[in-house]
Amino acid sequence: MTQAGDLEVRAGVIPRTATLVAHEWIEAIGGAEVVLKELLDVLPGADVMCLWDDAPGRFGRDIQESVLAESWLRGRKALSLPVMPRAWNTVPLGDYQNVVVSSHAFAHHLAGRAAREGRNAHVYVHTPARYIWAPEVEIRGRAAHVRAASIPLKKIDRRATHSGVRYAANSEFIRERIQRSWDRDATVIYPPVDVERIGAVTRWRDALSAEEDRLFSVLPSDGYILGASRLVSYKRLDKAIEVGEALGMPVVIAGSGPEEAALRERGASATVPVLFTGRVSDEQLYALYQEASLFVFMPIEDFGIMPVECMAAGTPVLVNSIGGARESVNAVGLGAEAELDVSRSELAAAADRALLSTATRRDDATYEFSRTSFRHKIHKWIEETT
Repeated sequence: MTQAGDLEVRAGVIPRTATLVAHEWIEAIGGAEVVLKELLDVLPGADVMCLWDDAPGRFGRDIQESVLAESWLRGRKALSLPVMPRAWNTVPLGDYQNVVVSSHAFAHHLAGRAAREGRNAHVYVHTPARYIWAPEVEIRGRAAHVRAASIPLKKIDRRATHSGVRYAANSEFIRERIQRSWDRDATVIYPPVDVERIGAVTRWRDALSAEEDRLFSVLPSDGYILGASRLVSYKRLDKAIEVGEALGMPVVIAGSGPEEAALRERGASATVPVLFTGRVSDEQLYALYQEASLFVFMPIEDFGIMPVECMAAGTPVLVNSIGGARESVNAVGLGAEAELDVSRSELAAAADRALLSTATRRDDATYEFSRTSFRHKIHKWIEETT
């Protein structure tokens, strides 16, 4: 096994082609990986590099890993933070003329180095590393060793940016974080959401198998408040239950995760029925969106894919007034926003505003967040300097 200090990438692994696409680490599920897939479709001949790949074969091409993948730090994101910058700075760039980076930690350092060497460099920024720049929304950033490392890491991270790099942010919310953190400007290019597919089906329940549709036989038939995501604390699915109580409507919680027991306990004491579906397929989720009266999504997100999906399905949403999700609601008009810690009556009023909202040009508005729009904007963003 390679030791953590030997942060050299295996020599001779990367073929010398024109473009290198870099991504932090690859997981089986994640919004950042959806962006990576679209980037690779726009750049089909590019080579790909990441710190480690936990979903081999997902993208149907060879993906090179850093030496961190062979060390005991593989997969240990918080523990790897102090050495990630050096890992990226030792990736050989060879004869690459173009470096395109998908970054939510320190992968953007590679683009800064490429720009200093006179290469074309682009970074799609999901967020500057939340561990060090936004610990208020990233629980792993509150760990003692991360807090201790954050002061020198901030200086290193800011210095790694470069005026020759073209930055794109996944929302105006993240564009502002980039400005505060790195003192750099960015173009806003919203992530790709499969709105064309979702909006093309009038009734998703009709597309389900008999087994998948069985779930709906135990759900309320005349509307409900929906909460859906991985069941983790920062997703604030308790707010969906609170909205249901405020409106006197049943609640459906879709997903699985470590907070399920706590949410079930909260649901058992609620004044309205609270039903849990467990993990669902994409098709079941789209049907849940359509059958719901309101989707409640209250975490502070960099962008927020699920509210866009829900609006594409024709159902209004209630989102946090802080974060990127409010931008899509304002664009489409099918929903409302509220602060996280408002009173029960204020939360009910916001939910009522969402329920009364309409989006007469929903298809036109959601196109802004489509895969087609994303590819067009990414292609233009890259081609302007290559």
